[in-house]
Amino acid sequence: MKLIDPHIHMTSRTTDDYERMAQAGIVALIEPAFWLGQPRTHVGSFEDYFLSLLGWERFRASQYGIQHYCTIGLNPKEANTEALAEGVMELLPLYLEKEGVVAVGEIGYDDVTPREEEIFARQLELAKEFGLPALIHTPHRDKKRGTERTLALIKEVGFPEELALIDHNNEITLPLVLDTGCWAGHSIYPDTKMDEARMVSLVQKYGAERIIVNSAADWGQSDPLKVPKTAQAFLDAGLGQGVVDTICWNNPVTFFAQSGRLPLERLEGERAVDQRALFEGNSVLRGQTPRVDVR
Repeated sequence: MKLIDPHIHMTSRTTDDYERMAQAGIVALIEPAFWLGQPRTHVGSFEDYFLSLLGWERFRASQYGIQHYCTIGLNPKEANTEALAEGVMELLPLYLEKEGVVAVGEIGYDDVTPREEEIFARQLELAKEFGLPALIHTPHRDKKRGTERTLALIKEVGFPEELALIDHNNEITLPLVLDTGCWAGHSIYPDTKMDEARMVSLVQKYGAERIIVNSAADWGQSDPLKVPKTAQAFLDAGLGQGVVDTICWNNPVTFFAQSGRLPLERLEGERAVDQRALFEGNSVLRGQTPRVDVR
């Protein structure tokens, strides 16, 4: 199977995870800008982070034949730190025009504060300005209210619903999203958010249209192989290869291709790997024999 993980935070994962993902059929991924895990103290830490998403992480992925794309934005958890947030908002236009940036994100709500809403609305306006889709985080607490407010704000700012991917859905929020023109993302986790069996049930009930799954793997307890595991769960439940292809490839590729920066011809071809390559003088290897594909 050819698979894409459209929401995974590889900055927090080891290079071994790239290797395992490639072996499981993942040929492309999208890494949204995320929070640090502890409060940032300087705007410069955001700039270095954005640069790493466009540089080092793209290189690490390429060393296992995986195409790496990213989304750039101010995560809602960090929007409440006003001084830093304003500095990041000034930076964003510089990075939203970069090759490989396929959306603004992840943006949205965390605690659904007025400050989060202001930053959320301003980033939706930036997405309109740059002609990019938006990857939108829904809060882990009071998710229904946060999702309802998210959908309302999209309408208020006049953001095109077909360019909005509402992520981290569950049984309560999915019908709310499907009642709009937005796309519905689901994060498959070992113990929380959504699991494979629940995802199977949702697809059996609602079908595959505008449905997307991801691992959202980060530095916490998570699993970068949840997309292939969910694909297998679909097959085991008798949903068929067509459903797998739609949810685990066609839907996310179609959504992010609206950016004009996800070249379908590149996704279709196999990528040769040459692990002798270096990035800024650095290799992913630590004395191992480099893999060199001959084409």
